Amino acid sequence: MSAKDEILGRIRSALADAPVAPEVPREYRKTSDMGEAELIELLVDRLVDYKAGVDVIDAAQIPEFVAAKLAGASSVVYPHGLDTSWLSALGESVEQRVDAPGARLGIAELDETSAVVTSSAVSVAESGTIILDGEPNQGRRAISLVPDHHVCIVPVSSIVRLLPEAMPRLTITRPQTWISGPSATSDIELERVEGVHGPRTLDVLMVRGL
Repeated sequence: MSAKDEILGRIRSALADAPVAPEVPREYRKTSDMGEAELIELLVDRLVDYKAGVDVIDAAQIPEFVAAKLAGASSVVYPHGLDTSWLSALGESVEQRVDAPGARLGIAELDETSAVVTSSAVSVAESGTIILDGEPNQGRRAISLVPDHHVCIVPVSSIVRLLPEAMPRLTITRPQTWISGPSATSDIELERVEGVHGPRTLDVLMVRGL
């Protein structure tokens, strides 16, 4: 018997003695009847607790609030599918950079960009999680992870209460980014450090009528 045959024989023997895995219970909540106002209140509460900036606005106010959030920024990147009218109130001093297939910005360019503006796919109110799944108005993962400031548009119509409600709304074959507040972690002494694996500043514009 060769070494290979011996190893495979041991694997077959081990698998033959393996117990049958029990059926996993699927009795968790899958739907919610929480109304729009309650969903907004819950998501705002979670995001504020995570130290994100949050404003609840109407669709017509998006350009005004985006410009206010980016006051002082020298440049901003946005995905090629974003509604550019949302950036229409930015002054000429803010350089606008589009990230598009075939014309993607390099990591060095993204690193020197002040901020990024994206939309979002779905948000889970109970956990305070905003999910991006790479649709054209959200862009590839790098543009929302490298710049230090992320302004994220959250349509109120995309807010759900529970994670099982969110999953069917996502394009699961796309790379996803799950955001629960600004980037933060702690070392062994529980010292909070921000900006390790994403933007240090997260501003969320929760938009009614979008």
